[in-house]
Amino acid sequence: MFGVMTANSYKPYLKPGIVGLFFCLLFSACSSHRPMVARPAGSPPANPSVSNSDARRNNDALMKERGNAIANYPTYTAQQYIDRFKNIAIQEMNLYGVPASITLAQGLFESGFGNSDLARIANNHFGIKCTSDWKGKSYYKNDDRENDCFRVYDNPETSFRDHSDFLKKKRYAKLFELDKNDYVGWAKGLKEAGYATNPKYPDLLIGVIQRYALDQFDRPEGAIAKIKREDRVFAEINQNIGKAVKDSLVAVTPADKLYTIKTGDTLYNISKRFGLTVEELKALNNMADNNIKLGQKLVVVK
Repeated sequence: MFGVMTANSYKPYLKPGIVGLFFCLLFSACSSHRPMVARPAGSPPANPSVSNSDARRNNDALMKERGNAIANYPTYTAQQYIDRFKNIAIQEMNLYGVPASITLAQGLFESGFGNSDLARIANNHFGIKCTSDWKGKSYYKNDDRENDCFRVYDNPETSFRDHSDFLKKKRYAKLFELDKNDYVGWAKGLKEAGYATNPKYPDLLIGVIQRYALDQFDRPEGAIAKIKREDRVFAEINQNIGKAVKDSLVAVTPADKLYTIKTGDTLYNISKRFGLTVEELKALNNMADNNIKLGQKLVVVK
């Protein structure tokens, strides 16, 4: 559904519709890509698209590649996390209008003050999972399902940018009409838009913002600046409305039908990229096991 045409922009109008380690443990499983819901008793159901061995090989290759960065990764306190990431949160606020306090609070929640495995290994501070249009590397861990796929970023700043992009959807469109220092409106609006199902979620988010005075990083904006910012954001949201999700895991077929192994590749990721099963890929290349090496060329077309 859409709203009315204004003199300055055409804005979607919808019904208004994360979270650190200790809150996750106290209240429910959480991450910024899905509603905050209670985890069922026992182990999560298996992810049928990836085996334990494929997930382990993928993660081992990723951790080997990022070994130095992981080894030198600091342990953050809440204040150190805020000091480290406040500038990128302010930058995203000025670009898109998400209060810096909201972004920082969600980052604190989701990443356990930046100390979670996802943050350390994958630079993923908001628990965003892989989708069919994700072209980057992956990290597997148990969440809603066994071996759920999470996005891997080159640096934490890219994770913060992807978090902003995640919110530029129809269901959150009305939030971008709020002032960019209205963290109370954003906290309540996120819950109403279905970002979290926990009825206490807005109070939890607001409580963290106030506890660490995160609203000191929020800035008001003048009427003209707000109009320009809204026009830019709603234009991007409108471009995404009705756009079919492209399965970009399927790569363009190489002219010579061969793919050269790169750092971080696994048979599973390569097979998905070219629309094959692991067994089909192994058969095409007369492979007796799953071992591959850098620079090796694989046939990727039947």
